[in-house]
Amino acid sequence: MNQEVIRLEDITRYFRVGSEVVRALRGVSLTIKRNEFVALMGPSGSGKSTLMNLLGCLDTPTAGRYMLNGKDVSKLDDSDLAEIRNREIGFVFQTFNLLPRLTALENVALPMIYAGSPKAERLERAMQVLDDVKLSDRVKHKPNELSGGQRQRVAIARALVNKPSIILADEPTGNLDSVTSVEIMGLIEEIHKAGNTIILVTHEEDIARHAHRIVRLSDGLVASDEINTDVRTVKDYAISAPTS
Repeated sequence: MNQEVIRLEDITRYFRVGSEVVRALRGVSLTIKRNEFVALMGPSGSGKSTLMNLLGCLDTPTAGRYMLNGKDVSKLDDSDLAEIRNREIGFVFQTFNLLPRLTALENVALPMIYAGSPKAERLERAMQVLDDVKLSDRVKHKPNELSGGQRQRVAIARALVNKPSIILADEPTGNLDSVTSVEIMGLIEEIHKAGNTIILVTHEEDIARHAHRIVRLSDGLVASDEINTDVRTVKDYAISAPTS
């Protein structure tokens, strides 16, 4: 059985800005295996955001090949990419990206509407994942009635609802306080233990240390790709946290 989930082969991505060509990615090759927990790091301008968009099938490369679960998605059109995004990838964003007029339950069920799932199945599955993230008592609440941590839990439940193979988390703790950040990272750890492949995009070293592998970008290239020998878990934070 092929354990590769992602294979990037010499990926480039160029943008034209007026008369200038911006070389955001200049030949990135990367392999991610099933159930890996990878942190993707890099300063502003390193190509990190561009690579995240490519990994999430939100964009296509200028050149190179992107194999996702054995399928070449490099040249697919927008509708095919949208279908793959909905089926294969769960997104968690820094800004939550919840629809303000929908309840937590309705927000979580939304990807299943796009997948064509029947209403009863959508609601049952959405309730299940909200229970998994410990929000079964908030299903009727709208985003403005939830704390930041609760909103991110709703966003994580929405990412999980279609049972994707990959969770792509873009600065998932960026808008949260330190205590809530630890809680959310604990939830991401649990998702990883349950079998998901996690790609965590972050600029924070403390957050990256939760990952088992850290890939650093610089100037559109992979500067380093190393196993994290000092994995930090939520339990470590709990041990080191001062008692009140």
